[in-house]
Amino acid sequence: MNYYLGSTLLLTILLAIGLIFFLKASSKDRTAIIDISSSKKNIEVLNEVCFWLKSRGWQQIKVNSDKKILTFKGQVVSSKSLAIFLSILGCLGSSSLGLVIVQIFPLLNWWPLLLGLVGGPISGMVYFKKSQREEIFEFKLINENEKKFTQLRLSAHRDELIAFENDLKDKLKLSSDGSLFKTPI
Repeated sequence: MNYYLGSTLLLTILLAIGLIFFLKASSKDRTAIIDISSSKKNIEVLNEVCFWLKSRGWQQIKVNSDKKILTFKGQVVSSKSLAIFLSILGCLGSSSLGLVIVQIFPLLNWWPLLLGLVGGPISGMVYFKKSQREEIFEFKLINENEKKFTQLRLSAHRDELIAFENDLKDKLKLSSDGSLFKTPI
């Protein structure tokens, strides 16, 4: 095996590893917990939060009045266009690996090219199955006796908390530490 084929094989394998890590990251749990406060009264904030969640398709599943916790559940759906895109990438990557194998082992003829027919559908199906999941949005009233402002502790998917803060920030006069808008790097 010459130098060029070895380096091409290495790069193709690294691309396959990148696709595997992308598929793994697409199904990773990204639950975050934040504390927010509002200058509005408790009941007004709770009603608005419940209305916002129900309008986005969340269903209330549990109320714990002793601990002042409301729990909602929602279903995350997979992106069909992303599944198709990942299938195309998987097909191209697997075909590239097949081409490199054909060059290294010419006795195999064209059989390694069939890797493209296997890698494409598998990558799309893996993404489509793993990214569908049920998520929980939970919020707890931290201060129950205060009449002038409200403090909540929210626990949900990071993207849903960002949407929550963006949509209701002005309406409920929300304030938080801004940690959701900072990158983890």
